[in-house]
Amino acid sequence: MITLKSEKEIALMRRAGEITAAARAVARDMVKPGVTTQQIDKAVFDFIKSQGATPSFLNYYGFTGSACISVNDEVIHGIPGKRVLREGDIVSVDVGANIGGFHGDCAGTYPCGQVSEEALDLIRVTQQSFFEGMRYAREGYRIGDISAAIQSYVESHGYSIVREYVGHGIGRTLHEAPEVPNFGNAGRGARLLRGMTLAVEPMVNAGTAAIMNMADGWTVKTKDGKLSAHYENTILITAGDPELLTGAEGSLV
Repeated sequence: MITLKSEKEIALMRRAGEITAAARAVARDMVKPGVTTQQIDKAVFDFIKSQGATPSFLNYYGFTGSACISVNDEVIHGIPGKRVLREGDIVSVDVGANIGGFHGDCAGTYPCGQVSEEALDLIRVTQQSFFEGMRYAREGYRIGDISAAIQSYVESHGYSIVREYVGHGIGRTLHEAPEVPNFGNAGRGARLLRGMTLAVEPMVNAGTAAIMNMADGWTVKTKDGKLSAHYENTILITAGDPELLTGAEGSLV
């Protein structure tokens, strides 16, 4: 069931969103050669706790990190560990924070030192595809309008959309109805109403859309070994323009 948030609940979600966006910024600033994904995860944990919140991902279905950190051909759900980041890597960081019983959720992909122009283009297109979709995150449109806009933009640049994982509603639980695919047909799906809160998150592959699941039970990689990027924000549907509860970062690269 889709839940519409009250003004009091929206205020709590704004605070959760602010903390989550700030945690993403902490992680982004740590993406440098020589840093381990575990060090980034600890910084995210420490920051979220310092704000009086709890990491939404920690122990979620047994996940052992406070952030999902996915490198290069890893699409999503990378487990933080001893991996050392290297010059030329691209690093996707997905974070969530819970305060007052409500969650925020956001992600971004960041260059580690100097990266290829191809990698930078993938990051830029992935980020912009989110904003193309957000044009339709308005009362009266449908979920499919967001989905179709994302898919059209990504595919027009020669990239592929991951199909098996999608965006979602968010609020008292990290994943609520409705699902928000990054592909589909305009005019389809649930109608958008003020008070809906959505986590919209394009996952874009440089090669084919095919993915595979790793033996750790979490990490998802591209099947062809090519790069993948991820960008996500939590959005509030209003009577007018959509509100970014996790803030806009500006250009990532």
